[in-house]
Amino acid sequence: MTHELTLQAIEPVTHDTYWLRFDRPDGFEFEPGQAVDLAFQKEGIKQEERAFTMVSDPAAETVEFVIKSYPDHDGVTEVLPELSEGVRATSEEPFGAIKDHGPGVFLAAGAGITPFIAILDKHAREGVTGDHLIFANKADRDIILKDKWDKMSGVKSVYVVEDEATDHVQGRIDKDLLTAEVEGLDQPFYICGPGGFVDACRDALRDMGVKDNHIITEDGW
Repeated sequence: MTHELTLQAIEPVTHDTYWLRFDRPDGFEFEPGQAVDLAFQKEGIKQEERAFTMVSDPAAETVEFVIKSYPDHDGVTEVLPELSEGVRATSEEPFGAIKDHGPGVFLAAGAGITPFIAILDKHAREGVTGDHLIFANKADRDIILKDKWDKMSGVKSVYVVEDEATDHVQGRIDKDLLTAEVEGLDQPFYICGPGGFVDACRDALRDMGVKDNHIITEDGW
């Protein structure tokens, strides 16, 4: 089934990331963490579908996304700053293996935080505690929704910055960092980010003794 969405608002979240709010079409159902292939009906990119994750409450009247713009990449995300209210987009049915499996450790890199926004919001609404967010970025200014994570009860947030001096953890998410940060291996470990990041985190967790059925990625549970 094809859905048609109309952009109601767009606003910046960071220097290169935007929050987009659409009306919600009838029959558009999804679970926190899922995504859709979205095609903006704008000249030049109408045929270019890209997968983006819904960050809104599945029960809300709107459908919302947080999308990072890549100005050096020709295509959809390059034109995000040019989008305005009234632009239409089409999507097929939502999909995705990253869903809510309860409190756990959330490992994100850059825009890989997006599937976790709706899941952690759901946990906050339900009073779930014990979540641990470890969020890697190139620079401090790249940290998406930092104020939100700092204020969210029930979540311990750790920020890892690779490319500049920082008051946060310097470096990358690796086995040494995870061994120091994680308490308990018998819990869900959610991973999302670039392919190399996902592979490295998965390998580190396996080396630590985490079982595959506790590792959640877009490849499956």
